[in-house]
Amino acid sequence: MKVSLALPKRRRLHARAQFQKVYAEGQRYDGRLLAAFLRKNDLSEHRLGVTASTKAVGKSVDRNRARRLLRELFRRNTADLKGLQQTYDWVLNAKRSLLVSDEEHRFREFRKIIAQVTEAEQRGS
Repeated sequence: MKVSLALPKRRRLHARAQFQKVYAEGQRYDGRLLAAFLRKNDLSEHRLGVTASTKAVGKSVDRNRARRLLRELFRRNTADLKGLQQTYDWVLNAKRSLLVSDEEHRFREFRKIIAQVTEAEQRGS
């Protein structure tokens, strides 16, 4: 029997309004490979939205790959995300350098963002 590793629909942001709300009310965390926008939600789990613009990433093949890489980062770091005190709506924006980076570098940067969020939670912001 085949088990899907895809992110369930309930854990995804879909509507443009949901993305806009995270951008407007959320906190921004910048890295070399991606930018993360987070906004607290009142749900029992984190939700994810990903973007890869033509201006930032390029052709559709590259944008699709960048989105896949961002979803994989989020999905494979679920254990680290559970260490956060709050649950958040995440919007991850790909940067061109994401495509040429190796897996270790991508995961290190994402964990660094999670550490920054943890630090912000402890400060109470």
